[in-house]
Amino acid sequence: MIGFSFYSHEFNNLPLEELEKAIPQIITQEGKEQGDITVIFCTDEDILVLNQEHLSHDFYTDIITFDYSNDAYISGDLFISIDRVMENAAEHHVSMEHELYRVVFHGVLHLLGYNDKTEEQIVVMRSKENAYLTQLFHVKHDGFA
Repeated sequence: MIGFSFYSHEFNNLPLEELEKAIPQIITQEGKEQGDITVIFCTDEDILVLNQEHLSHDFYTDIITFDYSNDAYISGDLFISIDRVMENAAEHHVSMEHELYRVVFHGVLHLLGYNDKTEEQIVVMRSKENAYLTQLFHVKHDGFA
């Protein structure tokens, strides 16, 4: 099941139906089975507190992924800062929707076992994000690293 939740307040005009369709497609294409995944939308302040409490990081981020996957099913919670998504979109000259898809896909890729700690891992992660953006939404990603 794919679920959506709002941590501190509701955000309008998010493409929830499209995301609900895309997430299982990514998981299937990666050869895995979908379990329960919840996408939780929050603010910068909300995600900062989560980052401090759970990861001992004292900075804003666009997504925090809590992975509950096992061998059989891909499951987890994706906490997404809408504030960061909007700022990233402006910084990279892409639509807010495009950036939201990228961030959600990034979290799903983490659930699938991809990491982004090294330069090599980052290249693979970005390549996968861009491939799924193009394939599932025909979104142009020129100039976005």
